[in-house]
Amino acid sequence: MAGDCSIRALWILNNLDAVVFSRRFPAVEKRWRAACRSENESSENDSVKYTVFSSLPSDSELAAAFSDRKTREGSVRGFGIRVSQSKEGSDSWVDDPITRHIAGFYINREEEGEDNLMWPLALHIKGPYCILILPLVEPRHVKAYTRLCKRSDCGNAVMADENLSSLLLDLPSITGAFMVAHAIGDIITGDVADPEVIVSQSPSVGGLLDSLTGSIGITGISRAKPVAAPVASSVPSGAAAIGALASDIPRSGSRLLDKDALRSFISSSMPFGTPLDLSYSNIFSIKANGFSSLDIPPQDLKQPAWKPYLYKGKQRLLFTIHETLHAAMYDRDEIPDSLSVSGQINCRAELEGLPDVSFPLTGVGTSKIETLSFHPCAQVPERNVDKQALVFSPPLGNFVLMRYQATCSLGPPVKGFYQLSMVSEDEGAFLFKLRLMEGYKSPLTMEFCNLTMPFPRRRILSLDGTPSIGTVSNTEHSVEWKIITSGRGLSGKSIEATFPGTVRFAPWQSQRSTSFRSVLEGTTDDDSDIDNEPVNANNMVNIEEFLVEKMNKDLPPVDLEEPFSWLAYNYAKASFKIVGASLSGVSIDPKSVSIYPTVKVPVELSSQVTSGDYILWNTLGKCPSAVNAKV
Repeated sequence: MAGDCSIRALWILNNLDAVVFSRRFPAVEKRWRAACRSENESSENDSVKYTVFSSLPSDSELAAAFSDRKTREGSVRGFGIRVSQSKEGSDSWVDDPITRHIAGFYINREEEGEDNLMWPLALHIKGPYCILILPLVEPRHVKAYTRLCKRSDCGNAVMADENLSSLLLDLPSITGAFMVAHAIGDIITGDVADPEVIVSQSPSVGGLLDSLTGSIGITGISRAKPVAAPVASSVPSGAAAIGALASDIPRSGSRLLDKDALRSFISSSMPFGTPLDLSYSNIFSIKANGFSSLDIPPQDLKQPAWKPYLYKGKQRLLFTIHETLHAAMYDRDEIPDSLSVSGQINCRAELEGLPDVSFPLTGVGTSKIETLSFHPCAQVPERNVDKQALVFSPPLGNFVLMRYQATCSLGPPVKGFYQLSMVSEDEGAFLFKLRLMEGYKSPLTMEFCNLTMPFPRRRILSLDGTPSIGTVSNTEHSVEWKIITSGRGLSGKSIEATFPGTVRFAPWQSQRSTSFRSVLEGTTDDDSDIDNEPVNANNMVNIEEFLVEKMNKDLPPVDLEEPFSWLAYNYAKASFKIVGASLSGVSIDPKSVSIYPTVKVPVELSSQVTSGDYILWNTLGKCPSAVNAKV
């Protein structure tokens, strides 16, 4: 049972802790009950008894258990570590941060006379919704977690007989449960866009021929199946349509799918509770088009679930390395700057038949990759010092072949400091001194770079100052400095940019914003700091939810979008795009890509880096930072 992935039930709750959607799978629940009966019969003398539910909890029972855990654990996710408020039997008592994502609920059953632990629940928050997935595990695993919840010591001791990490490693169904949770979260919030794959401006001969003939369009797929998603182009938007494939897969954007559509997806993607294919594009195409005799593959080929239709037409292979750079820049001796890279390799394989594609991924050793995950179509042998071999049978359309977390092999592309000092109650003097693309060489090119100073709690009346480069504009609550504009990229050199100025605000009035201290005290204090008075530990039990409730009630919407500025902190945020190579050092050599059965096709590789949360903290103000543990 532990070797496969089956889902017993799933629930979706809104921000009012009410169940808005649920689905139970009786076929899987029957297996669970049989396993529980067998376990109870074989462990008569076991000190830990687990009462088998007569049925899964009702929606109201689940909602009550969800609220009880939130109160007990201090928030929806919980403490994650054992604190003074932790109680024996609770998730935080286990003293492992993973309990913020894998939870246990106690279902109150009056007729059974005791609380019943339901575990493990994969918890995923997306938009205003909380998604709970209950995978099928063996009763002995639930008993083991029950013992961890009652253990007197805490943490994952090295010599301990049982710990949560080793328990979860024995449960691959946990991974499947999170995949289901993320797929459902994307659907209910309308976030179902396909990954971007870029076509180079100067394609190879085969790629150029494809673009000119349009043979990669819908006609290139058997029976015009719309599963193949559009390809992005690196050329300006006016020419982006060249070589792009139109798709009639609905882009729901912010529109929420209705319950019937969600039920349809669940029934098709995980019949009888077993996830088969969680690709929304594939599911939609199959339901819209069905199959014909032309779609049946040769008998000697086994067609995978992720490729319901075979491609027919001109062949080519596209890779795009897309990285997001996150940074916290302090410019302080006592606080080191922080840089991290989140990357993924997107792929589009327009290949006939069911071929296998293989290549060595270079730069794995030098880039200090921390985590790696792969698409189910990939087979990944053990890697050597600086290369990771990869073999995969690609699906149709754009897909994410690999995701990773790594360190930045180069320095920060935007380096320097930001200073802001309030010279009076309604006037602030600021200074930027930046260095862009220092140490970066061609082909790395910064296409654009903007800097934004948000002031969500103050209304800007005027702005004085002239930057050394670029243009400046402001709204009522922010200042934007466009350092490098689109069409005037920076490559092969670095530049220095300075911007001194003064910003004047409307006279300070009683704000609806409340500080951390005033929330705790139940009073309003217009401009207080969060560390003026110590916070009573007893008030911390439900403080996260209390703050969110107060913010939703008292703060204007812009403050919710800028949580850092809601407190005493102020910062500037950089936005940029760099093309030409990855910043982690991860790369693919197109010449080393091989296809079996052997066929000669053009292989194209593109790379782009975009900014994530790239924050420059005010060096004259307060700023949050993480303290490195001393070993």
